[in-house]
Amino acid sequence: MKTIAILNGPNLDRLGKREPEIYGRTTLADLESQLRTEFGAAAQLEFFQSNHEGALLDKIAALADAKIAGIVINPGALTHTSVALRDALAGAALPTVEVHISNIYKREEFRHTSLTAPVCAAVISGLGLEGYSAAVRFLLK
Repeated sequence: MKTIAILNGPNLDRLGKREPEIYGRTTLADLESQLRTEFGAAAQLEFFQSNHEGALLDKIAALADAKIAGIVINPGALTHTSVALRDALAGAALPTVEVHISNIYKREEFRHTSLTAPVCAAVISGLGLEGYSAAVRFLLK
């Protein structure tokens, strides 16, 4: 069975509470439960969230060493600021899908640039939480 990691960056632990008009009322725990229900028979899902860039970098390195099947990552604000996260994803050499709950291109201009997208196999933006499911389906192919 393939192992796919679902990584979430800063503030995603606040899903359901933070700006529900943009991100909805579903919590991160609810999302994880939904994904386990949807893909539990097809994949081993490993979840990790951190508000700290270094913790995400360490996790990506560990996942690369474990040679998992792929990564779904919502880097949050680190999308637009972190060369270190970009380099960690590039160095991991794992198929990666970047996911954004909101359509980042309909938001503030600074959100239109992703430093991490060029090292990802695909980017999903604006599908809400369904973007995570789409990303897992893509990686399972």
